[in-house]
Amino acid sequence: MPAAHPFDQLTPDFVLAAVESRGYAADGHLLSLNSYENRVYQVGIHEAEPVIAKFYRPGRWSDEQIHEEHAFCFDLTSQELPVVAPLGDRAPASLNYFEDFRMALYPRRGGRAPEFDVEENLRVMGRCLARMHNVGGACKFEHRPTISVRSFGVESAEFVTSRFIPDDLRPAYETLTADLLRLCEERFAVCDDIRYIRVHGDCHVGNVLWRDDVPNFVDFDDARMAPAIQDLWMLISGCREEQQHQLSKILEGYVEFSDFDFRELALIEALRTLRMLNYAAWLARRWDDPAFPLAFPWFNTQGYWERHVLELREQFAELSEPFWAGEVLH
Repeated sequence: MPAAHPFDQLTPDFVLAAVESRGYAADGHLLSLNSYENRVYQVGIHEAEPVIAKFYRPGRWSDEQIHEEHAFCFDLTSQELPVVAPLGDRAPASLNYFEDFRMALYPRRGGRAPEFDVEENLRVMGRCLARMHNVGGACKFEHRPTISVRSFGVESAEFVTSRFIPDDLRPAYETLTADLLRLCEERFAVCDDIRYIRVHGDCHVGNVLWRDDVPNFVDFDDARMAPAIQDLWMLISGCREEQQHQLSKILEGYVEFSDFDFRELALIEALRTLRMLNYAAWLARRWDDPAFPLAFPWFNTQGYWERHVLELREQFAELSEPFWAGEVLH
């Protein structure tokens, strides 16, 4: 029998008891939401709106790091930015404890996926991100990490190589990742004096709820110190020309509210490479969580690793191309 996982304790009765420990009268309605790193539930409340209960993965963040996540959210909402912050007036009071778990409660916020084929939506996104980054640049995280080639790239590749990559693919993977990480280091070296600020860190469309013509930002679990471009590049998609066009519209809105260092465009493909390596390592590190094999059955198969190596080869070609700086609005 496999060893019990800490999240196995999160039975319906446990979740309801945790929420009621904060003074809420749960009505018994419980819905598990789409989250894997942590566990997140919508909990019905008697004669009131449901609340969202987030149970942090044990051992991932320290209390101080979670306090900084919450404080950043409160800093943003204090400037009337559309951010879904924890319930509570301030950190650290917004972090709750129930038995072996740390929990935060959030208001339920509805919305739909952003439609980025509408150019004005891209400009609106740029304006909101600029305002967020103005707040993010006002002070630094003291406890949360900084994005780097080592933490996202080197350590990820080393973990995958040591435990997961099939033997027949290991030589190709080791050579390829070494070349990719060298190119990433070169890109970061070009930008060694750019400004690092507090950013969302995982700003993809799944963490944006569009409502009343405004993007509502959720899930600051990966907030960290990084260049501003970290919160922009994950919003763009399609071929290179489509991405350049989308980014130009985002930046049209961005520069209305904040300066942007266009040298950061040189980091886009490096950051994309690091995310690819980190994502594979994230799945590998979480493979002992029973939710992961169920949700990602295609992972850790021969076919998966072959496709991963192929995608990294394609990314090497992208990373070898000239910087974007001359191809996006200045």
